[in-house]
Amino acid sequence: MEGGLKPMDSEQLRENAHRMVDFIADYYKSIESFPVLSQVEPGYLHKLLPDAAPDRPESLQQVLEDVQAKILPGMTHWQSPNYFAYYPSNSSIAGFMGEMLSAGLNIVGFSWITSPAATELEMIVLDWLAKLLNLPDDFLSTGPGGGVIQGTASEAVLVVLLAARDKFLSRIGKSSLDKLVVYSSDQTHSSMQKACQIAGIYPENCRALKTDASTNYALSPDLLDEVISQDISTGLVPFFLCATVGTTSSTAVDPLPTLATVAKRNGMWFHIDAAYAGSACICPEYRPYIDGVEDADSFNMNAHKWFLTNFDCSPLWIKDRNALIQALSTNPEYLKNKASQANMVVDYRDWQIPLGRRFRSLKLWMVLRLYGVQNLQQYIRNHIELARQFEGLVSNDPRFEVVTPRVFSLVCFRLLSPDNDGDKGNKLNRDLLDAVNSTGKIFISHTVLLGTYILRFAVGAPLTEERHVHEAWKVLQDEASKLLATVQNN
Repeated sequence: MEGGLKPMDSEQLRENAHRMVDFIADYYKSIESFPVLSQVEPGYLHKLLPDAAPDRPESLQQVLEDVQAKILPGMTHWQSPNYFAYYPSNSSIAGFMGEMLSAGLNIVGFSWITSPAATELEMIVLDWLAKLLNLPDDFLSTGPGGGVIQGTASEAVLVVLLAARDKFLSRIGKSSLDKLVVYSSDQTHSSMQKACQIAGIYPENCRALKTDASTNYALSPDLLDEVISQDISTGLVPFFLCATVGTTSSTAVDPLPTLATVAKRNGMWFHIDAAYAGSACICPEYRPYIDGVEDADSFNMNAHKWFLTNFDCSPLWIKDRNALIQALSTNPEYLKNKASQANMVVDYRDWQIPLGRRFRSLKLWMVLRLYGVQNLQQYIRNHIELARQFEGLVSNDPRFEVVTPRVFSLVCFRLLSPDNDGDKGNKLNRDLLDAVNSTGKIFISHTVLLGTYILRFAVGAPLTEERHVHEAWKVLQDEASKLLATVQNN
């Protein structure tokens, strides 16, 4: 191949990868100099890049100059210490190196035979993590179930929904799809709704049960019981319940033990979504939030949110691996091999939607080994302490209120309207969000609970320190003062 860079060459790789690592390290060194939320307008990049690929090769230096000048301004900097929006998406040195190694080996590990180490390391590492979370033995690879790394929690809830659907239809008949009912709360992640759409669950049979402040927006077992009874009386079949530990809006924690009792009484599949808060449960003091998991059929957390593992890495554990395999297995001639045919091995292609899969367990393995359990626990505790400090700052300013009790490292709060007008209060907080994010100094996001517009401050970026939290609060106070002065002058 003419023009310098070969498809693969060990010395060229060494030279160019060193330059790329230097570029990334410099990015992290200067990350606080960028506006956290990108300030560009839609379509900005089309004006900066040519409309066709180059005929002749360009240099890495030219590409990196374009990244610096044209791509980075269009980035929202999720790894910035001043990023407090949504939930975190952790990057770490260990996670990065695991990602680099995975890219370097570049295997497609759909069956055990395609790279035995990829399958076996995933089983081992997910057993490690299951033991850290004190999950029941049924979730270990040595039992009837086991763990698998999905890309996201959205994929996790979809595959277990499909497993539950097929398990029930095999019992009551495939023509009964219109009778199957799914239960969750109105705070459950929207991926539950999307999973139902993909799985063919009738929209009118997807129950998103209302929550309110009396339960801190957790799902009420009494309401669930009542709705299930109504559904059974009309000939419907309750088959799937999704509970959440740490909802997206406000980190509500559904009462797992009581919900598990309801699910068991009605013979339903019980899934727990702990995408965000699952990481905190490696700390003994937070482990009680997943009490009841022993009665769950499946449990999911995102290591890529708050566990120093680069995106994507979403461990899912299931009690009965056969339910998943029966729903998702295919066995074409071109994939047959002795180990698989003899049922001697796990083939993860039968545990997920796509066939191909990356060597994601390397990241998690490196994170667990290079940081160790004690440092990971301290990492989580530090973020929760910083959020507690922020909660205190909000509480001490009479112009603001904390809206829901802080559980982990998310604080839900709002600026109070001077005249107690709900609509004006919502506009005031929308304006405050826009003003704060437009400064580029910090980035926060919002939610709406029972019609009230609420600001969310989620601590969890690896580089965030106490000073960043206090500086963020200063930005919020300053912008609030400007807004309130404008309101009062009108």
